[in-house]
Amino acid sequence: MPNPAPAETITLRTDTLTRLARASTATVATLLFKRGYQNAFVQGVAPLGTGRQTMVGPAYTLRHIPARPDTDPITAFRERDHPQRVAVEQCPEGAVLVMDCRQDASAASAGTILLTRLQIRGAAGVVSDGGIRDATGATALDMPVFAAKASAPTNLTKHHAIDIGLPIACGGVAVYPGDIMLGDGDGVMVIPRHLADEIAEESVEMEAFEAFVLEEVLRGVPVIGLYPPTEPDTLERFANHKAQRGSKAD
Repeated sequence: MPNPAPAETITLRTDTLTRLARASTATVATLLFKRGYQNAFVQGVAPLGTGRQTMVGPAYTLRHIPARPDTDPITAFRERDHPQRVAVEQCPEGAVLVMDCRQDASAASAGTILLTRLQIRGAAGVVSDGGIRDATGATALDMPVFAAKASAPTNLTKHHAIDIGLPIACGGVAVYPGDIMLGDGDGVMVIPRHLADEIAEESVEMEAFEAFVLEEVLRGVPVIGLYPPTEPDTLERFANHKAQRGSKAD
């Protein structure tokens, strides 16, 4: 079976990431489901801290396999080509470092020092289906960090970093380099890169419609016929709602 086209062959529209930053993971989950993507939500991870901005950016991947004593002594970090350290220093600005830890959070995949370095270098965020150590410091970062839980043991006890920039699994979801990661208070969605432009475009209308629906519900309108809009006048009211909002913006 073929892999998706390489990320460098798929150029995104200039406004795609900006549009996605205004979308919720719930909206994106629905739009992907309509296209048959039922397994795009990273399982078992949550944001460290609250009140962060929405995380959005292309995936930069790091894969781990189980550690063992001969490959992961404490001296391993002295190696200048250690993949974990290399990934931190090479993750592009605006990208999201996505780490495959086989959904094993019994050890950390990174800590505050490495995460701070990523923030300084301009990374858009971090997603790990493993643990994060020094979690108090990680929570204080401005950069969004999503992980399974706080976990004090060093990654060397369980995780052998081995591959950078290859397809991985994170939280049970396939992540290909360049896929778009979207994270908010609900968790993280993986948007296949070739769908990112159309998902971003459709999310604008869907977010506007759901904002309209919420206003309708707050004023007492029943959801049957409103959500989804099966009553004949629902879409007409929505069009009027958008027109009024547009005139107010002008």
